[in-house]
Amino acid sequence: MQQSVFDLERLPRTYLKLSLPVVLGMVVTLVYNLADTYFIARTGSTDLVAGVSLCSPVFTGLMAFGNIYGQGGSSLISRMLGRDDRDGTARVSAFCFYAAIATGLVLAVPLLLFRRPMLGLLGADSGTLPYASQYFTVLAAGAPIVILSFIHSNLLRCEGMSALSMCGTAGGALLNIVLDPILISVAGWGARGAAIATVIGYVASDLFFLIMLGRRSRYLSVALKNCRVDGGELRQIFGIGVTAAIANLAQSLCLVLVNKFLLPYGSDKIAAMGIVLKINMIAQLILTGFAFGGVPLFGFLYGAGDRARLKKLIGFCLTFLCALALLFSAVLMAAAPRLMAAFIDVPSIVSDGTVMLRWQAAGNVFAAVVLLMTCLFQASGRVGPSLALSVSRQGMVFIAVLAVATAAAGYNGVLASQAIADLLSALLALGLYAAVFRKA
Repeated sequence: MQQSVFDLERLPRTYLKLSLPVVLGMVVTLVYNLADTYFIARTGSTDLVAGVSLCSPVFTGLMAFGNIYGQGGSSLISRMLGRDDRDGTARVSAFCFYAAIATGLVLAVPLLLFRRPMLGLLGADSGTLPYASQYFTVLAAGAPIVILSFIHSNLLRCEGMSALSMCGTAGGALLNIVLDPILISVAGWGARGAAIATVIGYVASDLFFLIMLGRRSRYLSVALKNCRVDGGELRQIFGIGVTAAIANLAQSLCLVLVNKFLLPYGSDKIAAMGIVLKINMIAQLILTGFAFGGVPLFGFLYGAGDRARLKKLIGFCLTFLCALALLFSAVLMAAAPRLMAAFIDVPSIVSDGTVMLRWQAAGNVFAAVVLLMTCLFQASGRVGPSLALSVSRQGMVFIAVLAVATAAAGYNGVLASQAIADLLSALLALGLYAAVFRKA
C-alpha cells in the first residue's frame, strides 16, 4: 500500500509533488485576497478599507474551527493510511465532514445575535462600523460553508491528491476574484459585496470537493453510516485539531490587539497594516503551503514507523524553507514602497506601510522554522509540542513581546513586535524538535 500512496524512494521529489499544488492553491487564494483588498482600496474610502480589515479575525476564527477537523482529521488519517487502516480512514473522514457542518451552524447563531458588541471588541468606531457590520453579517451567515471548505481541502491530500485539493481551492478563489469588482463596484454593494463574493467562492469549492471525493477517493467517505469514532480517535482529532485552531484563534486575537495598539495613532495606521498583512501574506502563504504540503507524508512515515526517512525529509525541508524565506524577505524589503503604492494612492499610508512591511518581512525566516516544526508535530500526533508552538509565534510570546516593546518604544515597538516574537518562537521550535525527535 505504501508504494501505491507515496513514492518513498525519492523523498524530496515526493515532498515537492505534494507541496507544489498546495502552494499554487494558496497563491491563487492570495491573489484573491490581494484583489479583494485592491478593489476595496480603489473605492478611496479609508474607513471602508479599515472596516473590512477589522473583520479579518472573524475569518481567521472560522478557519480555526475548520482546521480542528481538517488538520486534526488529516493528521490521524495520514497515520492510519501508514498502518493500512482503511476502515478507520472512512470513519474519521465522515465524522469530520458532519462535525464541521454542525459546528458552523452552531457558530453562526451567536455571531449574528451578538454582532454589535463583537464589532466593538474588534475595534470598530463610528466611521468603520457600517462597513465592518456589512462584511461581518454576511461572513457570519456563511460560517458553515466557510468551515466546511477546510475539511476536504486537507483530507484529499492524505491520499496524495494535492492537485485536486488545489483545484477546489483555486476554483473558488478565482470565482471570488471575478465577482469582486461586479459586486463591490458595479452593483455598489461595497463591503457587503466583497463578503458575498467570498461566501459564493466557498460554496463552489465545497461542491467541487464533494464531487471529486465521490469520483476519485478510494478511502475517504461522507456516508452518514460511517460517521463514528472511538474515544481515542476523538482525542487525536481534537488534540491536534484544537492546537491548530488555537494557532488561528491566537492569530485573530493578535490582529485585534495590533489594531487596538495602532488605534491611538489613527485609522490610517490600521488601514496601512491591513494592506501590509495582505502583502506579506505572499511570503507567509507560500511558506505555509510548502510546510503543510508535507503533512500527509510526515504522518505516513511516522505511522509506518520509518523514522530514518522522516528525519532525512525534515532536514531537506528545513534547508529549503529557510532559503526560500530569506529570498522573500529581501524582495519584500526592497520593493516595499512600490508594493504599497500599488494598492492605495495615499502618501501617508504608503509611507507608514513601507516601514510596517519591512518589519513584517524581517521575521519570515524564523516564521518558516516555526511553521515546519508545527506541521511535523501535528502530523506525528504530538499534542504537547504542537500546543506550545500554537500559542507562541502569534500567541503568548507575541502578546508578551507586544506589551513590552510598546511600553519601551511606543509605535515603533508595535511594528517590531512580530519579528521579535518570530525569533523567540523559532528558538523554541528548534529546542522542542531536538528534545522530541533527535532522541526518537
